[in-house]
Amino acid sequence: MRVQLTKNFYLDEFQCKDLSDIPLEVFDNILELADNMQVIRDILKRPITVNSGYRSPEYNDNVIGGAKGSKHKLGQACDFTVKGLMPNEVAKAVKMLITEMLISQGGVGMYDTFTHYDIRGTKARWDNRK
Repeated sequence: MRVQLTKNFYLDEFQCKDLSDIPLEVFDNILELADNMQVIRDILKRPITVNSGYRSPEYNDNVIGGAKGSKHKLGQACDFTVKGLMPNEVAKAVKMLITEMLISQGGVGMYDTFTHYDIRGTKARWDNRK
């Protein structure tokens, strides 16, 4: 049985790719992240695919670009794509939603094939596109 977090997001979408259990101490972060992702989906009116949500410390250590202080390890980060939009378009929309205080302040990163958003509570921006 799938655990539904919001209208369009399920817990398994945020589960680590190594299928490890999500620690209880990060569950509230995942709920908050899912709520913010739901706002993004509702505003953009397009399906979202979560590429990476929670990462176990072991999995994160083996991911290319998995930073030691990764917000993924805290259940606070999501790498995702939005159907029909490029990462720069998604990042622009996410930054606008943060500015309008419709979603939590946090990190927004652009990559070649996805956008990163996290709920760290402080502003962070980067562009890792080639």
